[in-house]
Amino acid sequence: MNSNILVIIAASAILYGTPLFYAALGEVFAERSGVLNLGVEGMMLIGAVTGAWASQHLPGTSWLVVLLSILVGAIAAGLVALLHAFLVITLRTNQTVAGLSITIFAGALGLSSYFANVWHVAAHPVNHPIRILNVGGWADAPIVGPIFFSQTILTYASWVLVVLASIYLFRTRMGLNLRAVGESPATADAMGINVIKYRYGHTIFGGMLAGVGGVYYSLTIVPTWVDGMTKGAGWIAIALVIFGFWRPDMTLLGAYLFGALQSLSLTLKARNVHINGDILNALPFVLTIVILVALSSAWARKRLGAPAALGVPYEREER
Repeated sequence: MNSNILVIIAASAILYGTPLFYAALGEVFAERSGVLNLGVEGMMLIGAVTGAWASQHLPGTSWLVVLLSILVGAIAAGLVALLHAFLVITLRTNQTVAGLSITIFAGALGLSSYFANVWHVAAHPVNHPIRILNVGGWADAPIVGPIFFSQTILTYASWVLVVLASIYLFRTRMGLNLRAVGESPATADAMGINVIKYRYGHTIFGGMLAGVGGVYYSLTIVPTWVDGMTKGAGWIAIALVIFGFWRPDMTLLGAYLFGALQSLSLTLKARNVHINGDILNALPFVLTIVILVALSSAWARKRLGAPAALGVPYEREER
């Protein structure tokens, strides 16, 4: 029963969709504050390379090293997000240009590859990968086993995170303040909300989540370091924010859809189903382009609930 192709696709959708969700959720937080972060891809790669380095060099038991590797990757990506925040919030540079610059600076041909070469991260696989769990011994249960009981700890953490993020955004005072900052920073400022603080905090936290997504690639998907190993996942994550209407729950579902598309080529190849692999591998990016083009108009963004001040620098007026 578990060899059914639909079961395999569903399980793979969650496996490959998990890093997309972390990166996309981080972008949700940043964009809810009014900051457009196009540097997600670079932050994921920084998280991936530093997480791989930590797994190879940090001492301790396997679970502790994995935890520390995730933390190292998150902090490293958070520092890159801090740079982005400084550029777009303090210096008020164009957010699109700044984000693209961050991706080039930290991406496959930039800082992540430099660190990998200096640290010789690609020399051998990581010592402490994030392993697939067998929760309750139910991994072999028909249908639900591989889908729900044979995933990684980060997948289960993401299910908790989507609930917490939804509560935070829509059921707490801080979440209300965050949405106010993204909609009308001047009004939020007049109400006594620290716009700069909210934008900095959520942009940095969003970058840290992107770093966790990157660590997932180098400690689970591969697990080792390969230059440019995220292969455009950061751009998919940005599209997922729109696809999910800037909501954590819908973003999670979208991540699993794109995860299924990303894994489709390998899944069908393993089942001896012969379809052009290049076409299948291109599907997630084709869908990304379609989403971004179809929903890029001001009318579509307004209808879907995009923050009104998204991408708009805020300069406090002197009183």
